[in-house]
Amino acid sequence: MTDPLDPLVALEERLGHQFRDRALLLRALTHSSFANEADPAAGVADNETLEFLGDSVLGFLVADLLFRAHPEWGQGWLTKARADLVSETAFAEKGRALGLGALLRLAPTDERAGGRDRDARLADAFEAVVAALYLDGGLGVARAAVERLFSEDLAALDPAELSRRDAKSALQERAQAEGKPLPRYRLLSESGPDHEKRFAYEVRYGEGDELTATGEGPTKKEAQREAARAALDLLSARDA
Repeated sequence: MTDPLDPLVALEERLGHQFRDRALLLRALTHSSFANEADPAAGVADNETLEFLGDSVLGFLVADLLFRAHPEWGQGWLTKARADLVSETAFAEKGRALGLGALLRLAPTDERAGGRDRDARLADAFEAVVAALYLDGGLGVARAAVERLFSEDLAALDPAELSRRDAKSALQERAQAEGKPLPRYRLLSESGPDHEKRFAYEVRYGEGDELTATGEGPTKKEAQREAARAALDLLSARDA
């Protein structure tokens, strides 16, 4: 008989699945820092291979959901939407919504460094948990959980917003159309503690760096996107 106060029971309820093999779920929550410091005789396995599998399962299931939800969209819009939903930022948000941070098994040093709230840790754990669902209950169980977890995101998708978020691709496409070198990104600065980083990037566009722009964000990818958006704004103003 399971203990209703067991935090894994609460997680199973949020996932909509009671695990037959609880060890799979526990492994999905085990970071390599914890496994590396555990007694070798205990045979503690980390979640890295589950992350690998979960990334593929999520990519397929989200693509399938998008295809069914928006049959009128072309490949370009579907690709943009998948890139928005299948990302570290999106997966970290799902991990937080499921309460994975409090359940992660981390080494003390990683925990003191804010590991429980790092996007990378939460996203990896979310991928691993989806893989555990797939292995324990099959594709149907994983699909049901993913569909429930992403239902609001699917309903809120807006092509205009997707275009705004895909600024890096838009800037690259413009450079290619104009026969110019691809945009070049350079890290300007990195600040803040590990669990609250801020990055600043510069993008150089065109022959002889005819245009430069900068952007900031909580991840390198978002800082590059902001720099690309700023460059597109400058190009639009110049075109006008």
